Amino acid sequence: MCRYSGRTGQRDYRPDHFGRRCHFSHRRNVANLSEIQVAASHAIKRHGAIDVMVNNAGTMPLAFFADHNAAADAWSRCIDVNIKGVLNGIAAVYDQMIKQGRGHVMNLSSIYGNFPVVGAGVYGATKTAMNFLSESLRVEAQGKIKVTIVKPTGVPGTGLGKGVINDQAILGILGQNAPSYLDDMAVIASGAMDKARLDPNSPGYVADAIIAAIGQPWGVSLGDSTVRATGDGYIL
Repeated sequence: MCRYSGRTGQRDYRPDHFGRRCHFSHRRNVANLSEIQVAASHAIKRHGAIDVMVNNAGTMPLAFFADHNAAADAWSRCIDVNIKGVLNGIAAVYDQMIKQGRGHVMNLSSIYGNFPVVGAGVYGATKTAMNFLSESLRVEAQGKIKVTIVKPTGVPGTGLGKGVINDQAILGILGQNAPSYLDDMAVIASGAMDKARLDPNSPGYVADAIIAAIGQPWGVSLGDSTVRATGDGYIL
């Protein structure tokens, strides 16, 4: 959550501005509303307002319902972080943004929220809930708060894959492309894949999408943005 100085005309949301202005951090439990409210209060005290809130925290415990014994704790944490965390983030900045007359909430969702697939019942449900919260906020705010949903696909480097409970659960999002995907992953792991076929898809590209949405004129809102590698095999 950040405040930008020099508010005459169009704000400058270039990446270098993020580095200069957002130079403090607080480690908070997003599932605890009071902790997020403290962080928001600190931002207001330091910068005078909050222009942008990015709800990015998330876990991805992919598993089948048959894995419920092994997945129960991870599923519970997923619900706390992916749903309550977003709701708390919104609640922590809502009053300030309404008071300012403008603000922008960015919610990091997923293509898993588009349609149910096997192996992602809980994770997909949390992302669908996030989408619902986002659209509800947009309607209620009536132009005072912009809302953008960003849906990354498979993005290396995020660490989300470490939360997967059952590796076979990833197959649900691949559908008919599962055999070729698994073959490609084996080739990539061996280092033999033609570099021309390795579409770039890193967290930096997701950040670019966020910055692009924030940088729109106030009267323009990018409501939904899916960021994927050109050749990914996901069916959602």
